[in-house]
Amino acid sequence: MTYSITIWGARGSIPTPGPQTARYGGNTPCVGVEADGPGGRRLVVLDAGTGIRPLGRELVEAARGALTVDLLLSHTHWDHIQGLPFFAPLFEPHNAVRIWGPRQGRVDLEQILRQQMNPVVFPVPLDEADASLSVTHVEPGSFEVGGFRARAMALRHPGTTLAYRLAPDGGGPSLVYVTDNELGPGGTYDVGPRWREELVAFVGGADVLIHDAMFTAEELGQFSGWGHSTGAEAVRLAADTGVARLVLFHHRPERDDADMDAFVAEAQRLAAREHRGLDVVAATEGLRLNL
Repeated sequence: MTYSITIWGARGSIPTPGPQTARYGGNTPCVGVEADGPGGRRLVVLDAGTGIRPLGRELVEAARGALTVDLLLSHTHWDHIQGLPFFAPLFEPHNAVRIWGPRQGRVDLEQILRQQMNPVVFPVPLDEADASLSVTHVEPGSFEVGGFRARAMALRHPGTTLAYRLAPDGGGPSLVYVTDNELGPGGTYDVGPRWREELVAFVGGADVLIHDAMFTAEELGQFSGWGHSTGAEAVRLAADTGVARLVLFHHRPERDDADMDAFVAEAQRLAAREHRGLDVVAATEGLRLNL
């Protein structure tokens, strides 16, 4: 089965709309994974940052009947869930929205999402959603979602944060989504001493790796322990795992289009110099990859 990947939001921390970020985009993380198979259209959405709002509008406008959407949340930091209250399919009768993601400590995922839409901070509570809604907790390991075989792995980021690896359940190319992840030595995370080796095996041989690349090496000195990586670190991981294409993701909100051009060019130079055959691109809103 073939499928497509569309970037709807790639900015980290906070939306950055405006003319200086127009080319790379200002919406926070959201990636759509869409396939047409024997069972019809299948859609898995990775994260619900503000990019999920334009995705939702397009889905509703193009719909010819009820929609079923599987939404995988990497974690529940604000920039990864702040678009959910504006996701149009959630408020259309007959639709089904199935949300998957980790608990945060002892706090259930559904409780977190309800708090986000509590009337003290948002006028429409989650109970007023018209679509059929389900919430399923995910832990590291394998599961099935929306016609894809999925695996989850814990990342080095504050709170419980998961990477996802997706491949069609009938076989086909694989995508690995690793946002909010600290590849360097900073921070203290409960991931075990063999975590890097396990991450390499988890990513190994994927067709596309979407990976956090929030900081430069110079910036990382100030933000060590924040749970993010540099472009160079992402390139080295991609090379170590033998992936075909690396998509740099979770762009720093302070980085405008001109700065992003320089950031991406440096990562591409490193790949060309030390890891020939690796294709490096930056996530930009509207970028579509066919697998």
